[in-house]
Amino acid sequence: MPEFRLYNSMTRAVEPFVPADGETVRLYACGPTVYNPAHLGNFRTFLFGDLLRRALKLAGFKVRQVMNLTDVDDKIIKRATEQGKSIREVTEPVVGTFLADRDYLRIEPAEHYPRATDFIVEMVDLVRRLEQKGVAYQAEDKTVYFAIDKFPGYGRLSRLDTRELKTGARVAQDDYAKENAQDFALWKAATPNDEACGAAWDSPWGRGRPGWHLECSAMSMSLLGETMDIHTGGVDLVFPHHEDEIAQSEAATGKPFARFWCHGEFLLTDGAKMAKRVGNVASVQDLRAQQVSAAAVRHLMFSTHYRKQLNLSGPALEASIEAVRRVGDFADRLAAAPGGTPALAVAAETFRAEFDAALHDDLNAPRAQAALFVFINQANAELDKRGSDPGSLIAAREAFGRADAVLDIVPEREGVDASVAAWVEQQLEARKAARGRRDFAAADQIRKALEEKGIVVEDTAQGARWKTER
Repeated sequence: MPEFRLYNSMTRAVEPFVPADGETVRLYACGPTVYNPAHLGNFRTFLFGDLLRRALKLAGFKVRQVMNLTDVDDKIIKRATEQGKSIREVTEPVVGTFLADRDYLRIEPAEHYPRATDFIVEMVDLVRRLEQKGVAYQAEDKTVYFAIDKFPGYGRLSRLDTRELKTGARVAQDDYAKENAQDFALWKAATPNDEACGAAWDSPWGRGRPGWHLECSAMSMSLLGETMDIHTGGVDLVFPHHEDEIAQSEAATGKPFARFWCHGEFLLTDGAKMAKRVGNVASVQDLRAQQVSAAAVRHLMFSTHYRKQLNLSGPALEASIEAVRRVGDFADRLAAAPGGTPALAVAAETFRAEFDAALHDDLNAPRAQAALFVFINQANAELDKRGSDPGSLIAAREAFGRADAVLDIVPEREGVDASVAAWVEQQLEARKAARGRRDFAAADQIRKALEEKGIVVEDTAQGARWKTER
């Protein structure tokens, strides 16, 4: 099996990867801020994380994944204040929606989903450590800030030129742009609105709440240790979020915060970045309402490399719907086939090798999916020969199954199981025999019986093929 290689955003290079202990990958993924349901742009990042997780497991590693749920920040407090609710009342329904959307898209659950509000003690302890190290200070507004000029490595992930920063200037809000980056808030002094909605806690610096960046550092180090193997997220988080995570974590521990940084690119709609403020948001609920299968969404997301921008369009989605229909038809046929040919086993072995090589080359899902469809074409041609070799059929099923364990793009079937598929194959054999003896009335009767069961028969140069009506 080829070595597993990943692009590391810190070094700007594709590098060989193995977990530090050689066995278990400690993986942290920045999760949603639960004030609004996550949009498809967010889920592109989460699906990239799912692909990474599954590929690592296919490579033989164990995975311990943490995905945070940010349940206290400026946006949540603003929403709670506007609605006269507590932050918990705002976030609980959104967490439920996120988990339902995750399950619909077949994203494997992480081992841990920590909520920021459950790690306040750990956050306070981290701020105290930074204060003792001399890199944190409490300002006149009672907020505790991180002094970036006290951390020489600041800016190396984002390639930020720190000479352009105004030393000592402070940024208190959670969401800010590159051009106004200065000392960032670690622990914010509580406001009346914070108190009213339950977003304030006791601390050595008075009543307050954690800054956005502090939350991920405290949760990840509590659950994965001071140095994790891989930290993932969208490219929009490189700065300031991940840059600030590195600063406060490494300043406290003196150790590297993450060995690898992996970032997924934007999802575009008609060439524009998907974001709530431009009004082009598409949600998982929208897809469900339009009866777009999770398999089609996964195929679409994996049709472009995770480090390249992906444009969401109607034609692209339709192409993915048709592609997974083909995958589903093949899955049905492979499950029902009575046997194979020696050439089928050869195709399966070639496919397995090409699939692994693609995934191990920085998660090249487009190449992996292309290998799958080449295999489907080759396998269909061999199955048309009606071979009787059970070993080659086992090899084909195993190769197909292990690939789908990563891609997971077989659409759900309603009412088609292996026994039904076997019955269909028997009927097609009987129809073939009837046509061979020129009993076309009997052949038509068999076809009609299949159609009544929702089975569509297609006559090709290689023989009859079938699919279910959907």
